[in-house]
Amino acid sequence: MKKKDLNKLGSDELVVKLRENEEALLNLRFQKALQQLDHPQQIRSLRKEIAQIKTVINEYKLGKRG
Repeated sequence: MKKKDLNKLGSDELVVKLRENEEALLNLRFQKALQQLDHPQQIRSLRKEIAQIKTVINEYKLGKRG
């Protein structure tokens, strides 16, 4: 998901998206451990997306977003 798409989501939607991504990351780590992961870059991109979501959520908490 692009950064500009994250900006369009509300606070509640971001929390749901964060949970989904954390579950997906856990599944990718299991696949990596079992050597079933085809594209290891997925882990890196998913971790980056999680960090971006957490940043936007924190901005909502600090009042920098509406």
